[in-house]
Amino acid sequence: MKKFLIILFFFKLSYSIAYCIEPDIFVQSTVDRASQILSKNISKEEKMNGLKIIAKETVDIRGVGFYSLGATRKNLSDDQKKRYLKLFEDYFLKSFSSRLSEYTNPKIKVKSKKIINQNYTIVNSVLNSTPERPEVKIDWRVYTKNPDDPLIRDLIIEGLSLARTQKEELHQF
Repeated sequence: MKKFLIILFFFKLSYSIAYCIEPDIFVQSTVDRASQILSKNISKEEKMNGLKIIAKETVDIRGVGFYSLGATRKNLSDDQKKRYLKLFEDYFLKSFSSRLSEYTNPKIKVKSKKIINQNYTIVNSVLNSTPERPEVKIDWRVYTKNPDDPLIRDLIIEGLSLARTQKEELHQF
């Protein structure tokens, strides 16, 4: 019985190690998936739907939503929080997919990563320049508390945090 438990332990350990995804690989995989959708000859609505699926799988929409809410979160009931999160998710996905669907085949290349602590890694990337636009630096704040399921918590584009901008927009109302 002991041998079985030891074998089971090592099998589980090797399985979990094999499926941990590094934040830089996670980001590159995510942008490659989005680029595939954006390069297809399909309608804007179909592109938006594909991008929404990717966002639901890779972005910590709940975390961004609560961050955007700020201290107001403490004054809400559980039911109010639930309703807010549903509204925020709908708003976030529509806004996100609508903005990105205008791009045609963007080329983003991950350059490096910096582990901030066990919960966060910053992944540095570059949106390649084209004749129509200059090169753009994009940093991705990846939440890595669960290494099997990293999630994007923020994009910092040329030094501007999208999560912070989102929070400021919501607090104007």
